[in-house]
Amino acid sequence: MRGASNIILVGPMGSGKTAVGRSLSRHLSAPFYDSDTEIVRRTGVDIPYIFEREGEPGFREREREAIEALVVLEGIVLATGGGAILLPENRRLITERGFVVYLETSVEQQTERVKHGRSRPLLTNVDPAVRLRELMAVRDPLYRSIADLTVRTDGRRVKAVADDIMLAIR
Repeated sequence: MRGASNIILVGPMGSGKTAVGRSLSRHLSAPFYDSDTEIVRRTGVDIPYIFEREGEPGFREREREAIEALVVLEGIVLATGGGAILLPENRRLITERGFVVYLETSVEQQTERVKHGRSRPLLTNVDPAVRLRELMAVRDPLYRSIADLTVRTDGRRVKAVADDIMLAIR
């Protein structure tokens, strides 16, 4: 396993990073962290508010700070935000400090999963499917470039995805 003893999940919104991360955490008896949750904890405000006040660049800086603080921990499972891989510094930190799992999912599956979810600033006032396609065109190559393992999540239960990851890391 490359990097530290951490498992770091990357992938687009709606790929199941948080749910799979929690499942892995239970299997491994390892602490689970979510970089978005850490940002909210540190700032005391939700992510849409940060986007509204600071824009995406402000949010990405806060995300970088959270990831930098979390990856120094040992033996954790970390779910990153969908855009965490946009900054080269984050990609470096993630690959140096963990085994990186790309949870790959189709735009159709993402659209289905995020339509009932929490507020997602990048999907406000746009056609979600169109926007998700645009995001994936930029992000998919970045996810692939840092992944030690890619696991498809479309139409699969969280436990099945987590089991695939457990088999790969053992």
